[in-house]
Amino acid sequence: MTTARAFTPLSVLPTPLDEAPRLSAELGVRLLVKRDDLTGLALGGNKARKLDYLLRDAVEKGCDTVVTTGGQQSNFCRMTAAACAKLGLKCHLVLGGNAPQHDSGNIILDRLFGAEITFLGTEDWSDLETEVKRIAEKIGPSAYHMPVGGATPVGALAYVHAADELLSQMPQPPDWIVVADGSGGTHAGLLAGLPREVRVLGIDVSRPPTPLAVSVPRLATKTAALAGRPEPAGEMIVADHCGPKYASITNEARDAVRLAARTEALLLDPVYTGKAMAGLIAAVNRGQVSGTVVFWHTGGAVALFADEFAGF
Repeated sequence: MTTARAFTPLSVLPTPLDEAPRLSAELGVRLLVKRDDLTGLALGGNKARKLDYLLRDAVEKGCDTVVTTGGQQSNFCRMTAAACAKLGLKCHLVLGGNAPQHDSGNIILDRLFGAEITFLGTEDWSDLETEVKRIAEKIGPSAYHMPVGGATPVGALAYVHAADELLSQMPQPPDWIVVADGSGGTHAGLLAGLPREVRVLGIDVSRPPTPLAVSVPRLATKTAALAGRPEPAGEMIVADHCGPKYASITNEARDAVRLAARTEALLLDPVYTGKAMAGLIAAVNRGQVSGTVVFWHTGGAVALFADEFAGF
C-alpha cells in the first residue's frame, strides 16, 4: 500500500442558489435552482461533493487505485476519473453494456482523464458490483472500492453539509426540495441534514435492486449517525419517471429539458435532471407540490452529447 498523500479539495463551494422566474411562471410555484452543476470539477455535478469525502477517505487509507461502476454515461464515473487524475490516483471503471462503436458524451471524458475501462456487457447492477469487487480484490489493499454513485454514509455526509449550505442561503427553509434519485446518496444526505419541516421529493430514475423507498431512509439514518445529527424524519416520496429502463429517455423528460433550456437557459440531462424536472412538473400538476421549491440540479449535461440521446 502506498504512503498517504496530501488531499486537494475537489469542489468549488458554495454553489449558487438561483431564482428561476420564467420557469416559476410556467409551473405556478416559486422555483429556485441549487446549482450543483457548477461544482467546478470536470464540468460539474453533485458527485464532486461526495468525491471530496470519499477520496479523502481513500487517500487517508493510503490507496492508490479507485474502482467503481455505473452506466455508460455515468456522471459519477466521469467525475471519479477526473478526481483521480487530479489526485494522482489510478482509476478503473466498470461500465454497463457493450463497448460502443465510437465514444461519445461521458465516455470521451473517461478516456481523456486516463481511466481504465471495462465494458461488462450487462447493465445488471449486481453483476457490475460483483465485477468491481473482483477487480478490487485482485488489486489488493491498495484498491478503494466505491459502490454505484458513491452511496455510502461517507459519500452522503457531503449532502448533510450541502443542506446546511442551502439553509444559509435562504431567509427561511423551502417547502420542498426536488432531486433526482439514482443511487439515493444525495437524497439520503439531504434528509439527514434538513429540518423536519422540509419535504424532499426524490424522483426515481434508476430502479435499483433495492427500492429507493427502502434504501434511502436506511442510508439517511446511518448518515445522520455519522454526522451526529438527529434521526431523520420528514416526508420522503419517490416517484417513478425512469422509463422502460435506466438511462432510457422519456417524452416527458425531453419536454422538461426543452422547457428549462427555453425559459432559463438551464441545461438538464436526459438521464437524471430532465426526469427529475418531469417529476416535479407532474407533482405540481397533481397539486402534490406547492409553495417554495428548490430544484437540486445535480449536473450531467455532458450526456446531452451522447449518441444515444440525440434528438433534442
